[in-house]
Amino acid sequence: MKFTHPDRIYWTDVEVTKQQLADYYSSVWDLMAPHVVNRPLALVRCPAGVGGQCFFQKHAAAGLVSDRIKRHKDSKGEELIYIEDLDGLLTLVQAGTLEIHVWGSTIDDVEQANRIVFDLDPGDGVKWADVNRAARELRERLGELELKSFVKTTGGKGLHVVLPTDGTPWDDAKDFAHAMVLTMAADAPGKYVSKMTKSLRTGKIFIDYLRNGRGATAIVAYSTRARPGAPVSVPVDWDELGPRLTPNRFTLLNIDRRLGALKQDPWADMGTVQQSLPKLK
Repeated sequence: MKFTHPDRIYWTDVEVTKQQLADYYSSVWDLMAPHVVNRPLALVRCPAGVGGQCFFQKHAAAGLVSDRIKRHKDSKGEELIYIEDLDGLLTLVQAGTLEIHVWGSTIDDVEQANRIVFDLDPGDGVKWADVNRAARELRERLGELELKSFVKTTGGKGLHVVLPTDGTPWDDAKDFAHAMVLTMAADAPGKYVSKMTKSLRTGKIFIDYLRNGRGATAIVAYSTRARPGAPVSVPVDWDELGPRLTPNRFTLLNIDRRLGALKQDPWADMGTVQQSLPKLK
């Protein structure tokens, strides 16, 4: 693709340009594609870069009218947008997209969630080690139900624990996630909270299950964030959790070192996992 103003700076604090963002996505495309292709999108666009005016967009509109941005009308008549290839992703870059969020379903089966996301969001005063322990505890609880889960940094303050499924109606997916969170909060009320009320979250981890409703989204693996430092949401192995893996460890300035040293994609087998949610009593 040819970009207009490829030297436009999107992250002024670290001087990352539109062209550098495009180069990054090109380099990581093979790893990112399984998680972004053919999924309904929600975008954070900042045409003037971080620090300028940003807005959230879920539909095709100004700047996104292109044959590389695909459209799909769902059963309710709502028009969803998605991409099929790298050209689609680079078109988003040209339009000033600095964050890419995806549904937990595909365009082929919009009404069935095949990814459930638990967002571990620490409140003020929570140590990073506690977020790590919470993620591991959630993994263990899912493991007791014979469910395999994966983890990634968010590019923000916390972690995402991701649970692939064979396809689950939205209401069932949300109810399952809610039940898991309620159980953890009931067992350790001093550590976890299931409500997003700010006043309840100091010193605790809010485990957000609300990303699993129809139309809800979560930041996709390998997306950048519209935040200072140009952080990136990155899949990691479970054994990478620890003090060295800070919440915003990976950025556009250092991600190439990780990719160069990566022996195996931590999420390589996510697409092959076959598992259905159990009925919770």
